[in-house]
Amino acid sequence: MRSMKKLLALALTATMSATLLVGCGGDDAGTTSQGSGSATGTTAEAGGSSDAGSGETQDITLKVWCPQNQVDSGIMEEQQAAFAAEHPEYNITWTTEVVGEDKCSENVLKDVDAAADVFMFANDQTYAMVEAGALAQLGGEAESMVKDNMTEDVAKTVTYTDGGLYGIPFTHNTFVMFYDKTLLEEGDITSLEKIMAKETADNVYNYYFESAGGWKLGCYYYGAGLSVFGPDGSDLAAGVDWNSEKGVAVTNYLIDLINNKKCAYDGEIAVSELIAEHRLGAWFDGAWNYDMYKEALGDDLGIATIPTFNPDGTDYQLLGFYGSKAIGVNAHSQNMAAAVQFATFLGNEENQVLRFEKSAQVPTNKAAGEIDAVTSDALAKAIVEEANTASVAQPQNSVFSTRYWNYAGAIATEIRSGEITKDNVQEKLDSFVQSMTAE
Repeated sequence: MRSMKKLLALALTATMSATLLVGCGGDDAGTTSQGSGSATGTTAEAGGSSDAGSGETQDITLKVWCPQNQVDSGIMEEQQAAFAAEHPEYNITWTTEVVGEDKCSENVLKDVDAAADVFMFANDQTYAMVEAGALAQLGGEAESMVKDNMTEDVAKTVTYTDGGLYGIPFTHNTFVMFYDKTLLEEGDITSLEKIMAKETADNVYNYYFESAGGWKLGCYYYGAGLSVFGPDGSDLAAGVDWNSEKGVAVTNYLIDLINNKKCAYDGEIAVSELIAEHRLGAWFDGAWNYDMYKEALGDDLGIATIPTFNPDGTDYQLLGFYGSKAIGVNAHSQNMAAAVQFATFLGNEENQVLRFEKSAQVPTNKAAGEIDAVTSDALAKAIVEEANTASVAQPQNSVFSTRYWNYAGAIATEIRSGEITKDNVQEKLDSFVQSMTAE
C-alpha cells in the first residue's frame, strides 16, 4: 500500500430519511448516449442534448441520493434549482433521498432499478457496483472534466480495471485529528502516548477510539508497516500479514488502549456530548463533521494530522486510508442523458467550491483548490498534510470490499467485549487472516 505523498500538494498548492420534492436547476454538462465496451455495457458521454433547440420540453424524473449534510445545508436543493434553470429543455420532477456515501452501494445493489439515477458514494464501492452492472461508465465531458481538472491519483480512485472512469470525485475522503485546545496543547498531540499521558480531570477522556467498521482501525496496522493484499492492495496472492509478530504487538497495544479508562469508546458515549462539556481531548474524523465541532468548540477546536504510536518500542506514523467521495450515475437510469448532465454539473469547479463553503468538503478540482478560502483554511491544510504524510491508498478490489469491513470491524468490537485478549490474540489474528484469504 503506497503513501499518498504529494497527492494533494498539486490540488492545494500547485493549483490547491425524508423525501424532498423540489423543482430545480445548473451548468450545461451535456447529454449522454449509450454505447458498449464498458463493464456495465453502458458508456455515458456528455455532449449536446437531443432535445435542445427543438423548442420541446421533456418531462423527466430524477431521483438523487445524497448524505444528510447536503440536504440540511440546502446545497442539493440549490444545485438542483440551478441545473433546472439552465436546462429548460427538461421539466424535472426531483426526488431527493438521504443515503450516506458509506451506504450507497449497499442500497443500490438491493434493487438497481429502484435506486437513484444520481448518487454520491465512497470510491471503495466502485468495483462492487461496476461488477454488478449498476454503475455507468462516464465518457465525454464528464470524463474530460475529471482527467483534465483533477490529479491522476484522484482520478484513479474511481477507475476500474478496464481503464474506464465510473465516477466524478468531489472531495477527498480521509480523516484527520481534532482536539480540544483547552485540554491538549500542540506539544501533546504528536503521539498517542503523549495524548494518553496528559493529566486531565477524572471525568475527561483523553482520546476517543472509533473503529468505523475497520476504516479507522486500519491506521494502526498499516502504520506499523502491515498490509492487506500487498503494498498496493491488489496482490491477492500476498495475503494478509496482520497475524505476524508485529500484528500481535499492534493488537496488544489496542487492547491496552481500548480498555484504558481515559479512552472513550465509540457507541458508549458520543463525541458531541463530550466536546460540548470539554470532556474529550482528541478524536479522529473527516471533514463532514467539522461544522458541528466548530460550533461546539469555536476557537478551542484544534486540527492536526493523526499522530504516531509505539506498539513495540518503535514510533510509527499512523496511516489512514485515502480515497475520494464521488458522484455516480445508475447504469439503469431511464433518463441517462439528464442524469449524466446533472452528475457532471454537481462535480464541476463551481459546485465543488459551493460544497466547500457550505459543508467544508475540500475540493478535488485543482482550480477550486486554488482559491484563497481553501488554501488558507486550517482543515484543508490538515487534509493535505494527512494525504502527504499519513495516508495510504485504500484497496479497491472486490475481495477486500466484501470481506475487510466485516472481519476487521469485528476486531475492535471483540476487544471491547473481552473476546479478544492478550492470551488468545494470535489465535484471533490467525482466524482473521484465514477469513480474509479463504477461497
